[in-house]
Amino acid sequence: MAIQKNELQKGLKTRHITMISIGGVIGSGLYVGTGTIINDTGPAAILSYLLATIMVVLVMRMLGEMAVLNPDSGSFSTYAHQAIGPWAGYTIGWLYWFNWIIIIVIEATILGAMVHQWVPSIPMWTASLCFPIIMMFTNIFSVKSYGEFEYWLAFIKVATIISFLCVGTAMFLGIMPGVESPGMDNINSYGGFFPQGILPVFLSIVFITFSLSGSEVAAIAAGESENPEKNIIKAINSVVWRLLIFFVGSSIILVFLLPKSEAGLFKAPYASIFDMAGLPAAGQFMNIVVFVSLLSILNTGMYTSSRILYSLSKKGDAPKLFSKVNKRGAPIGAILACVVAAYMFTLLKFVAADQFFVILASSSGGVTMIMYIFIAISHLRSRKKIEKENPGLLKVKMWLFPYLTYLTIFMLFAIFVAQAFIPSMRLQFFLTFCITGLVLVSYFVFIRNKKKKMNFVQTVNKKILEGK
Repeated sequence: MAIQKNELQKGLKTRHITMISIGGVIGSGLYVGTGTIINDTGPAAILSYLLATIMVVLVMRMLGEMAVLNPDSGSFSTYAHQAIGPWAGYTIGWLYWFNWIIIIVIEATILGAMVHQWVPSIPMWTASLCFPIIMMFTNIFSVKSYGEFEYWLAFIKVATIISFLCVGTAMFLGIMPGVESPGMDNINSYGGFFPQGILPVFLSIVFITFSLSGSEVAAIAAGESENPEKNIIKAINSVVWRLLIFFVGSSIILVFLLPKSEAGLFKAPYASIFDMAGLPAAGQFMNIVVFVSLLSILNTGMYTSSRILYSLSKKGDAPKLFSKVNKRGAPIGAILACVVAAYMFTLLKFVAADQFFVILASSSGGVTMIMYIFIAISHLRSRKKIEKENPGLLKVKMWLFPYLTYLTIFMLFAIFVAQAFIPSMRLQFFLTFCITGLVLVSYFVFIRNKKKKMNFVQTVNKKILEGK
């Protein structure tokens, strides 16, 4: 298939998009973080996961509606540019890029630590620097190679979750050989469904929402698929059941099977359940799954950050070098830039004061909420416009528009502001707010003025030509 100059290749298949959308939300946060949430909130954590899941589903429905109309590698950055203004697309695009670069560094560092633990002769920093290079090659070769690699990584994660749900259900029903069903004993050990009151339920939603990010990657990837419209509809529709089954289902299993008195079990809840079921080497198995999950996130991070940078470049919001595409249709300029940026931040983490990197990481911590807010506002404006101009184009519709959209925007703002009142998230809130302000100022200082000058020059040249 011939590749047009500076155009991305349509190399992803339906199975790639489906698995990318399913695996996008499954990370180490699910395998480890769920136990912490349940330990702090009690059985009511199920409600926290349900409410957080519903909110993310609503956001993804909005994104799906816009993506079907305009499949684009810039996704919500492009939609914000069109619906709100160029400043909005620029701001959320660069914030999202920065967020993924920091995630790449964090995941690479954890992977390096795991390799060093398994093979002490390999220094942690050496292993950490190797993984971005490995992911770079999977992305540079072709988008299909990225999709195939991510397909199998996501498959392992999904298979693990399904196995966990089956084992956990069998244990609760008392049909797992050698395991006695706890019945309702563990629920009662918490001292009620709301042992700490209702407030921890809402506080937990703040933490859970951040761990649910990743579904939006499917909308970005669909722009490089053979049938974007079909793939986006399929991916967005699957968001509902996959989040309900994987996150809400997992929380239900853990609440019923893990006794409150055994706090140590919550540190690695999935491994604890497999171990309680009598499965051999449960801890080692989950270590491998976490390793695969980290690889998957790193791979997706390299892909997503490069596509956002490519899209910014195409719109004139980043240097033109980043929109350069190789013969296989991969944005080589953007990919190499992302690797260089990841290396710079990785070296900064190992060489400079660790506190400085913590500040950078905290600066990107609230970007997910800002991204969701931009998606919701973009949807509100674009939906009103399309309904006036050509409502027949809407093949995926947000439910109960505009009421659910307004409600979602309110909820997102509430969660973002709530960070300021949670001690462990207060630094994240203020730093994210500050870096968002800096990115916004950079647009008006550099980009808008530059575009004004370019438009002025073009207008003058046009008048000169007309005068001739």
